[in-house]
Amino acid sequence: MKKIEAHISGKTISSNSTEAYTLAKKSNLGEHIREKVIYSPEEALYLLEEGKLEIIQKNKPLSRTEATKKIQKLDKKFPTKYPVFKDLRKKGYTIKTALKFGADFRVYNKGKKPKQEHAKWIVFTDHESNKTSWQEFSAKNRVANSTKKKLLLAIVDNEEKVTYYEISWLKP
Repeated sequence: MKKIEAHISGKTISSNSTEAYTLAKKSNLGEHIREKVIYSPEEALYLLEEGKLEIIQKNKPLSRTEATKKIQKLDKKFPTKYPVFKDLRKKGYTIKTALKFGADFRVYNKGKKPKQEHAKWIVFTDHESNKTSWQEFSAKNRVANSTKKKLLLAIVDNEEKVTYYEISWLKP
């Protein structure tokens, strides 16, 4: 397959190539919006690392390092979110943003597509050195419960290894 040419403009990374549409349909990477496939920063860097995509800015392909720096300027939490995205994707899950829920990601069961069923988890990412208050934890749990998803806390360490904690709401 020919590499997808994606262009970065402002905060948007997108492509209108045939390859982009084909890959989006086949692997759930990217969102078909209007006449383009729009990539989340995590999806774009993942595809760049996999050798399936080039990120173009001002008619020049960006190196992985240049693309990473550019993306980190768009999202300060990217260094914590990306290892989680990559780890879950490598394990076969479909991952989409969860901005409208105030979370980092929605994660779908293996082999499932976002428009076919609801996400299994809502994911909040954090670095192991950060502290969370009980109020913040409770708020995250309420978001998951109100959206009928399980809460998945993804904690990233200094070596970018991820530990997951699944939290379920129980009523005694």
